Amino acid sequence: MFGPFSIDTLFPAFPQIGAQLGADKLAMQQTISAYLLAYAGMSLVHGPLSDALGRKRVILAGLGVFVLASLGCALATTLPQLLAFRALQGLSAGVGLIVGRAVIRDVLHGHAAQRLMSQVSMIFGIAPAVAPILGGWLLGWQRWPAIFWFLAAFAALLALAVWRALPETHPPPARLPLRSRSLLRGYLGIGRHPRFLRLSLAAGFNFGALFLYIASAPAFVLDLLGLNERQFGWFFIPMIAGMMLGAFVSGRVAGRIDGRRLANLGFACSGVAMLLDIGYNLGVATPAVPWAVLPVSLHAFGIALAFPVITLAILDLFPRQRGSASSLQAFFGLLVNAVIAGVLSPLVSASGLHLALGAAAFVLVGWLFWRWEGHSWRQALRVPEEPAALEPSEL
Repeated sequence: MFGPFSIDTLFPAFPQIGAQLGADKLAMQQTISAYLLAYAGMSLVHGPLSDALGRKRVILAGLGVFVLASLGCALATTLPQLLAFRALQGLSAGVGLIVGRAVIRDVLHGHAAQRLMSQVSMIFGIAPAVAPILGGWLLGWQRWPAIFWFLAAFAALLALAVWRALPETHPPPARLPLRSRSLLRGYLGIGRHPRFLRLSLAAGFNFGALFLYIASAPAFVLDLLGLNERQFGWFFIPMIAGMMLGAFVSGRVAGRIDGRRLANLGFACSGVAMLLDIGYNLGVATPAVPWAVLPVSLHAFGIALAFPVITLAILDLFPRQRGSASSLQAFFGLLVNAVIAGVLSPLVSASGLHLALGAAAFVLVGWLFWRWEGHSWRQALRVPEEPAALEPSEL
């Protein structure tokens, strides 16, 4: 949870931070981009480190660095200082998401792994709903540095919980040596795998549609919807409710519905959500709650159905390199998100219709990659029939 907490808790404080540090909206948007670019780059290292050194040790080290980075953000007095410590936060925050996926796959398989991945998605989904509301409350009590003091305390508490309660799931006999040449060779092998590319891009672009709204939340909530700093819940709570409901459904139907069919259903929900979103914004001059956020909630529901299935399919492609595969998947997704936050969001966040069209384009591209993967998978399963085995009537 502390990864999305690092992004979303800060949203209500954008106006206050910008006024104190002399930063406009575009400059404040870079506090997200700096975090995500560092997150993406370091995500290539977290997984292999956990493959070589063990999962628990890497998680504890990442949490320790995150505590120090959060303290640096709280004490920053200029925008460059804040951006530098935000980047340091990004370098460490990926251990939860990336190494956590590998932990699940270390200990569980098949439908049991899908159920636990869905439960983790529910927990993960709580953070973006709670974080901006908590950030607004903290702003009502103290100025913006209090948000980073809270993040430091939260990460320290997580470190204590991991140290006391998380077992090591990757024992020394299963570990891989950490050599730069073999690491690069491993990444090249994973990155050139056609199925890995299709699956990662399908998940990354589909989630990118939702992240476009998340990255644009300050403009969407404060400017387009006309709400205040303590009303971010009007956007985040319905969105995360959809994600949690989807994760719950995904876990309940694991083993009853084929994974590919479930992912197809998820993409269908996302497609319908985008059509509703575009239709609504075409029909109104000014978006308003709750109608402006309900399509986003349906899209989040669809993501939660599809994402666990796609993630497990990726990890199953590389059973001895699960950490590296999780890292590279996260890297692709985060790279897309960094471009969205730093480039696309400032361009489209002034208009509800432009936001809806941008999100729909991402869903369409993600679905096309998923369709490509399904077609290639079916082609691989086809076995040529022997002519001699055919019945005369079939001939």
